[in-house]
Amino acid sequence: QVQLVESGGGLVQPGGSLRLSCAASGSIFGSAVMGWYRQAPGKQRELVATMTPAGTATSADSVKGRFTISRDNAKSTVYLQMNSLKPEDTAIYYCKARSLYYGTEYWGKGTLVTVSS
Repeated sequence: QVQLVESGGGLVQPGGSLRLSCAASGSIFGSAVMGWYRQAPGKQRELVATMTPAGTATSADSVKGRFTISRDNAKSTVYLQMNSLKPEDTAIYYCKARSLYYGTEYWGKGTLVTVSS
């Protein structure tokens, strides 16, 4: 059974920083593409950033230069460092794992990030 648990969300002022964490249980982490997605109120869920097991990262244009994804395979944890936060970054942030072998996807329950003064 794979479980993903996000943490690190909260309220931050514009221009501030937060670091999200997603801890994975089960044996999937080492062979999974890990990703962060977000869903703002009234909007569809969108990709924020992904990272392969080898460390190749991609990110949405809207967060390039501000957000950085990283992973610690020994701890089965993926991180999202978010800097220079803007009000439009307000959303629930979800962690996803996609197995490279089977294509199976798993989602966490999300963590709320609110950027407001």
